Amino acid sequence: MVDLLVIGGERVAAAEGKTLEVIEPSTAVPMAEVAEAGPTDADRAVGVAMQAFEEGPWPRTSARERGRVLTNASLIIRERLEDLARLEARNGGKPIAAARGEIEIVANVFEYWGGAANKIFGESIPVVPPGIDLTLREPVGVCALITPWNFPLAIGSWKIAPALACGNTAIVKPASQTPLTTLALADVLAEAGLPDGTFSVLPGPGSTVAGALIADPRVSKISFTGSTEVGTLVMKEAANNITRVSLELGGKSASVIFADADLDVCVEKSIWAVFDNAGQDCCARSRAFVERPIYDEFVERFAKRAESIAVGEPLDEATEMGPLISQGQRQTSLDYIELGIGEGARRVTGGDVPDSPGFYLRPAVLADVRNEMRVAQEEIFGPVASFIPFDTEEAAIRMANDSPYGLSGSVWTQNLGCAIRVSKAIRAGVISVNSSSSVHTEAPFGGYKQSGIGREMGMHAAELYTELKNIFFSEA
Repeated sequence: MVDLLVIGGERVAAAEGKTLEVIEPSTAVPMAEVAEAGPTDADRAVGVAMQAFEEGPWPRTSARERGRVLTNASLIIRERLEDLARLEARNGGKPIAAARGEIEIVANVFEYWGGAANKIFGESIPVVPPGIDLTLREPVGVCALITPWNFPLAIGSWKIAPALACGNTAIVKPASQTPLTTLALADVLAEAGLPDGTFSVLPGPGSTVAGALIADPRVSKISFTGSTEVGTLVMKEAANNITRVSLELGGKSASVIFADADLDVCVEKSIWAVFDNAGQDCCARSRAFVERPIYDEFVERFAKRAESIAVGEPLDEATEMGPLISQGQRQTSLDYIELGIGEGARRVTGGDVPDSPGFYLRPAVLADVRNEMRVAQEEIFGPVASFIPFDTEEAAIRMANDSPYGLSGSVWTQNLGCAIRVSKAIRAGVISVNSSSSVHTEAPFGGYKQSGIGREMGMHAAELYTELKNIFFSEA
């Protein structure tokens, strides 16, 4: 049975009749077949979304009522959490425990925006002429939301929920590898009370579907999460229509670990800062700068913990790390491991392929890395950790900032002054002290430099999906 496209809330076949197979990473065989959208489908979806924005009820629905719909969606997501988690686990190769956590995040995000919808405020401004000057936050229009394969529904919710809360219509282009939970979300939103015409889901190739959405002058807003290379192309194409763009792109995040860090906590948290989701995370702290007095001990303890990670089938409750998304993604990691060794890094453990079907790879630890090596500068997007010693606070800051990226990072120390100095000095959008948590539903998330433009999550996300209008009422 083919999982159909969603255009304006209606399930339809692709205009060209094409379908695509969705491969299960743990078995390397197809698990589903979905309709493959093309330019004609994108054109139709934009037309439906534009009509719904100009004439439909959603932008004219009170903010309170929009909030009720999103809150209803959060409740339905919680009711279906296990089914959605199992689908995400199989489709993305995620351990089932991690998949449950991601679907819980989705429910939390919709719950947050259900409560936030009627709290998107303007302001009054004192001006010189007699009268009243005020601002309004108005929906921007048709939003094209392009989501990645590594956290399909979680990252999707960061875009979908605020876009809808602000009164926009939305078209989601999920990654071809992982469209299943986004298609399922369309059914949830319809059941929650979202009006027809408001929401579409178009699985298909980015070069055709996303390209058609980005080039369409009727699209007012593009939100893209993916690689920096593709984000550059999105930005260039969007410039033709001066389309509003927000980008959440690549990262090569750093952990800076000082000698006074609590190593028991730091090792365990740092393990998952690199190897969660098999390292396929733009926030992965894949560069670890460790103060020299504890360098050898830290690397040894980290490698020992990495060797104990249970790599296995996603639906097994004991699994801690599943497969990578594809054979190509695994090969990229293997190539970087060999490249690092060729540049002079020392492989401490891991980096071997288990004798089993699927795209598995044991987590790899590379020591004695130099910051100028490619394994320390380029985003691998796989389970590969690089360790670099440092001698001074200034040296650690300099190396942490010696990167084209600036998404996230961690600072590990019991010295409050040091934590403040280093956190302020590292040029990244999200810094965690004595923690590896990058994402919080209530707080802004986004990067510096080539890691992106704009901030998702928290109330700051409303700025991405609204236009700011100023109105002056004269007394005369």
